[in-house]
Amino acid sequence: MEASDFWEDNVAAQKVIDECNALKAWTIPYKELKQRFENVRSLLPEVDMASDAEFFTQLVEELNSVDKALSELEVRRMLSGELDNKNCFLSINAGAGGTEACDWALMLSRMYQRWATKRGWKVETLATVDGDVAGFKSVTMKFTGPYAYGYCKSERGVHRLVRISPFDSNARRHTSFASVDVTPEIDEDIQVEIKPEHVRVDTYRASGAGGQHVNKTDSAVRITHIPTGIIVSCQTERSQIQNRETCLKMLRSKLYEKELTERESKLKEMAGEKKEIAWGSQIRNYVFQPYTLVKDTRTKYEVGNIHAVMDGDLDDFVNAYLKEFG
Repeated sequence: MEASDFWEDNVAAQKVIDECNALKAWTIPYKELKQRFENVRSLLPEVDMASDAEFFTQLVEELNSVDKALSELEVRRMLSGELDNKNCFLSINAGAGGTEACDWALMLSRMYQRWATKRGWKVETLATVDGDVAGFKSVTMKFTGPYAYGYCKSERGVHRLVRISPFDSNARRHTSFASVDVTPEIDEDIQVEIKPEHVRVDTYRASGAGGQHVNKTDSAVRITHIPTGIIVSCQTERSQIQNRETCLKMLRSKLYEKELTERESKLKEMAGEKKEIAWGSQIRNYVFQPYTLVKDTRTKYEVGNIHAVMDGDLDDFVNAYLKEFG
């Protein structure tokens, strides 16, 4: 990077910078943790001599902090897949349950937005389809941040809600479902062929708040990939051209991930390994009544504080999945 001709080829230079940043993302945290640990170890003899309980407590707290950060670094080490370090698109679709399911999709979207914000990721809502009464029939968001896809892939599957429905005048318990799909954002240098005759492009009027903010043009775009049946949509931009470009990027990402998934499945079949947890399986239960519990059916990890989970405290669930299946 210090060479005089480094910037003569911008594309090659950017690849070197990305590689350098990827290495720094490992070496810098490791060196910092090592130094913090050494600092605690060097101060321990002073605690013995001074018999200072408050100072000892501070050292224990620092050691616990180092241990937690080291565990997070260990989890990230498991994110070694080809696409794990990419940004991602997360889509939520309401299942059976009518208004209750649409409200559940909205609750999940808020949960993931809060989780992503806590991780320092950028969150963009690309497309929404409102429910007839409340919530979303579907919503698609983009998360931009380090290892976004690697962490979010653990959320792919069906999420089940059990609660007393606020939409039921008889205050009965209802069970609702929503499915979550996660797709990595692929780089521009990865070529995925999309033939014009294989796509159908539809335009429609984007939904909005109404009044002066209403969109009076058909700027929203929906693209259907006919051979695979994959559908993507975007309405976040004012320009139809920009929405179309975003849709094509999402479609390329989905097709590339589909190819990788099929390749991995064939290799596992040849190796005689167990089949992965497939789309459509129930991965997590969220119970609000008669007790509060969130339980992951894959890892068996569970917590009773459901409100903290809905506020975005998902790291323990994600880490448990990565340690077992990552």
